Amino acid sequence: MDLLKTIVQQLPYVYPFLFVDELTHVDEQGCEGFYTFKKDEYFYQGHFENHPVTPGVILTECMAQIGVVCLGVFLIGQNVSQSGSVSSRTVSKAENEGQTSFVFSESNVLFEKAVYPGEKVKVISTKKYWRLGKLKCRVEMYNEAGDRVCSGELSGIISN
Repeated sequence: MDLLKTIVQQLPYVYPFLFVDELTHVDEQGCEGFYTFKKDEYFYQGHFENHPVTPGVILTECMAQIGVVCLGVFLIGQNVSQSGSVSSRTVSKAENEGQTSFVFSESNVLFEKAVYPGEKVKVISTKKYWRLGKLKCRVEMYNEAGDRVCSGELSGIISN
């Protein structure tokens, strides 16, 4: 099976809280993926009445899932050390289930444009550091026009 699809399958999220449609690139330095905000997402019902806009916390979650958690699953599966050396290994779903956990410890996000129902976004992350189970990344989100809609630094504790 394709490594990128395997990584998405390893994520500890399911509908309606999975904000990754496709992972298109991953390596030891970062990753890239896409998500389309469906017009019937549950959060549009109240945010905002007659003018639905994707909440910032959901944009941050999408950035975190693609930019940090997908990268973390890859780094753990590849046994990437903080020095950058790689020992390739695929983490199976059964092996990952109940063992790998992700706890977000920090976010600093700047919101620049709104994201509306039906919009497809691209998330790009660049690893700042990965050590002692903590992964910190610079993450940016772009709309289909190529405009940056938000960016920032996200980090989390990843363990298995």
